[in-house]
Amino acid sequence: MTRASTLLFGFHPAREALRQRPHEVIELRLSRRRQGARSRELEELARRHQVPVVSITERELDAQAGGPHQRATHNGVAVVVRSSRPFAAVAPQGDPSLVVLLEDIQDPRNLGALLRVCEGAGVGRVLVRDRGSAPLAATAVKASAGASEWLQVERVSNAPNAVVELKKEGFWVYGADVGGDPPWSLDLRGPLVLCFGGEEKGLRRLTRERCDGLVGVPMLGQLESLNVATAAAAILYDAVRQRSESSDRGTSSPRKAPSKRAPSETEEPAEEPAEEPAEDSGALDDEGDS
Repeated sequence: MTRASTLLFGFHPAREALRQRPHEVIELRLSRRRQGARSRELEELARRHQVPVVSITERELDAQAGGPHQRATHNGVAVVVRSSRPFAAVAPQGDPSLVVLLEDIQDPRNLGALLRVCEGAGVGRVLVRDRGSAPLAATAVKASAGASEWLQVERVSNAPNAVVELKKEGFWVYGADVGGDPPWSLDLRGPLVLCFGGEEKGLRRLTRERCDGLVGVPMLGQLESLNVATAAAAILYDAVRQRSESSDRGTSSPRKAPSKRAPSETEEPAEEPAEEPAEDSGALDDEGDS
């Protein structure tokens, strides 16, 4: 363990670290004596996010936790995580009212490129659908050019439910689709969530249906679509333009509602199948430039 890392002990801290910020987990350490369902769950999470798993003795874990009397604290589990960055306490990064949700981004280079765009555009939070998405591991981190270090990245298990909860918090949600309205024709000010789907099929049907509207970049040439990170850059930076102009004018005019707003107050959370096949919605291209 280096000066830039720290140890977290116990099943629940380890699981949440692997679920919510796997890119900050350096190593998972498991006692050789613990071979139950919890150990298997942690090993599966670690494999999914390409986190090394190290098998060590109970005595070694005792020593790392502070002695045999701490055995109930570690319960045979520890994770090595990167310590909090010294700049984290200076000021929050990004705009908390601007959120991006990524669903089924399978190419780690595209994931990294998207994070780079989000950081540059001042996004406050990035939500990544856990199952079906690339891990935020070495390839994605490298493609992000360091942006992953400054973004609040969270894994979510159910994208439609996440959309419903954000709408309850007052966010307006737009899903990216090649048939969507141009961003400059929409009001992208105020609390906003932009959803971007996978390279092959775009957003899943349930997620798309939960959105308040669809936004897309018009294609005036011979190609049918843009790379997902390129399209995200075009849409996000038009949102940045609108929000900047509104701030400069000191105005906050009411948002113009899309043709149909889903009533989030009465919506029931979606029971999303674990492996629901993605619908073909005119997906964004999968060729990355990272």
